[in-house]
Order: sequence, then structure tokens, then C-alpha cells
Amino acid sequence: MSKNIVIVYFSGYGHTRRMAESVAQGAGGTLLAVDQEGNLPEAGWETLAAADAIIFGAPTYMGSVPWQFKKFLDASSKPWYHQTWKDKVAAGFTNSASMNGDKLSTLHYLFTVSMQHSMIWVGTGMMPSNSKAATRNDVNYVASFSGAMASTPSDASVDEMLPGDLETARLFGERVAAVTARLSA
Repeated sequence: MSKNIVIVYFSGYGHTRRMAESVAQGAGGTLLAVDQEGNLPEAGWETLAAADAIIFGAPTYMGSVPWQFKKFLDASSKPWYHQTWKDKVAAGFTNSASMNGDKLSTLHYLFTVSMQHSMIWVGTGMMPSNSKAATRNDVNYVASFSGAMASTPSDASVDEMLPGDLETARLFGERVAAVTARLSA
């Protein structure tokens, strides 16, 4: 049974967009970009209202989401007031240049907003690649349980993103789709 999954994201340099595309591939979802001014496209709010699941994606800048994504989430106070997103599945992903980069702070922010909207949060459901044999290109090498994370060096192009991080994002999308289908059954 196919579910309506929307991946709403902001991407400053293209890396988060590429990650969003991988999440969408796994989830069978629709991409919805927040623009450089922090706005959704026309009918964006209606698209989110109709979703069974909303996956939030933002780069980590200075330990949190960029102002554009914060503006979008602040504008979600109307759906919050009417509990439009209540009981929808929620999940999140992020990317930053450093291995840590305080990405967990970004995911915690997305989690908190989701809880305020009375949504149901889904983590990665993936074990970390943390053995001596693990390589940087393994799935979930960044070792996140809260949501998908990727690390892309600040001087790396979008085409230089690691296949392991993108596969982690794709598998994360699959998990969100599976949980959404299970909860909707």
C-alpha cells in the first residue's frame, strides 16, 4: 500500500538536496524544497497537510538548522494550532562538513518541533558501522539512531558525497515508508 510521504528540505549548497533525493528514492516520496528565502512553493502547506509522513531535512549550520528552515518551521504555527500534522509520521536528516558538526542538535530540534505537532518520530533503525573493519563508506558510519546523518567535507562537491552516506539516506527513507505503511494498516 503506497503512502503519501513528503520530504521537505532546505539545501544551501546542494548536498542536502542530494541527500533528500536519496531519502525520497527509498521512501517513494515527493520532494518539497524550502527556498532561499525560507518559503514553501505555492500549495506547499496543502501538500504537507495531505501527507501521511513528513521527513524534514536540513543542513547543520552553527549547530542547528539554517535560518531558512527555521523560518519555515516557525511558520508551521498555524498547522500546529489546528493540529493538522497530529499522528503523522515524522523523521529527519541532516548533513554537515565535520564528522560531528553538532548534527545531533539539528535532529533534536526537528524532533522537538515534531513532538510539538503531536507527530510520531521514526529513527534510522540501523546499527552503526563501528567495528575495526568498518570503512567511511559503510552504511550508517556516522552512527546515528535519531535520523539520517551525512558528513561532507566543506570543499567537496555534491558529486563527491559518499555513496555510503547516500545509501544510508535511501535505507532511512525505506524505513520511514515501512513504518508509515505499518501504522496506516
